[in-house]
Amino acid sequence: MNYLGFTLRNNLFVAPMAGVTDRPFRQLCKKLGAGLAVSEMVTSNSLLYGSAKTRRRADHTGEVDPIVVQIAGADPDLLAQAARYNVERGAQIVDINMGCPAKKVCNVMAGSALMQNESLVAKILEAVVAAVPETPVTLKFRTGWNHTNKNAPTIARIAQECGIRAIAIHGRTRADQYMGEAEYETIALVKSQVRIPVIANGDITTPQKAKAVLDYTQADGIMIGRAAQGKPWLFREIEHFLATGAVPPAPTFTEIHAILRAHLADLYSFYGEDTGVRIARKHISWYTKGIVGAARFRHAMNQLENIDAQLAATDEFFLGSDSAHSANDPLPYRDAA
Repeated sequence: MNYLGFTLRNNLFVAPMAGVTDRPFRQLCKKLGAGLAVSEMVTSNSLLYGSAKTRRRADHTGEVDPIVVQIAGADPDLLAQAARYNVERGAQIVDINMGCPAKKVCNVMAGSALMQNESLVAKILEAVVAAVPETPVTLKFRTGWNHTNKNAPTIARIAQECGIRAIAIHGRTRADQYMGEAEYETIALVKSQVRIPVIANGDITTPQKAKAVLDYTQADGIMIGRAAQGKPWLFREIEHFLATGAVPPAPTFTEIHAILRAHLADLYSFYGEDTGVRIARKHISWYTKGIVGAARFRHAMNQLENIDAQLAATDEFFLGSDSAHSANDPLPYRDAA
């Protein structure tokens, strides 16, 4: 896929997720079939540029191009500064967050709260595009503020007029948070009204759902977030299905263990032991969710505080003699645990 001047493996994008889409996760998803991965959002507050967290979020060492950095804020000048700051440090595409529904973001009128103020949206987009004229700027937003104010078509037209090069739309309103089911009618409507690429996002959990959303919306690509947590191979499954019409074999128990082990090694290297162990806990929980005996394992694993103990517990869970699974068992092998 040609996207904003970059040749991508495919049209499958990793959605930016705070606390999830760090460099190790982005690299893993790209390795397992994603064509593009967006970083977790970086604040537009220049006072935080020097923080360790911000530096890690902007660390793209060794990543496959294009490098996409998402910025968040509500002040046009600060967002323009943030765009320049990240481009100077290697960002090849700048994405603006107008989709996050979190209260700590919306309470300062950033994220999806911005959709209530269309004139401010225009000022922000104009400022950021002007600040990095040689770098494509994209926008992620929702279908609207609430069900009586689905203004995604208006926001999309404003974006196109301001020079935004592509948009991604989550099929829920800000008021929906992540509840209920995503709808794709609004995304299809937007796609019919703009010339720039449209990426569909929301509840895309299987290869079959991915194809259905692409067919229905006629979107240029799809963006996957929560469904890839603990299941990064979802991208290769979708890629294979879209190319062949066949669902590939599910990963074996042994392969899942190997993928998780490699992911953990990257997390420890990236964050160091203390933070790495804490970050790893949620990923281990996602990888093992639903596996027989996983609830008991997760409870014990979450008490461990060093790398060796965490790895030993993980290996014992996947390789232990009391495992209910053969090493070559494919998914699904999950229960309600």
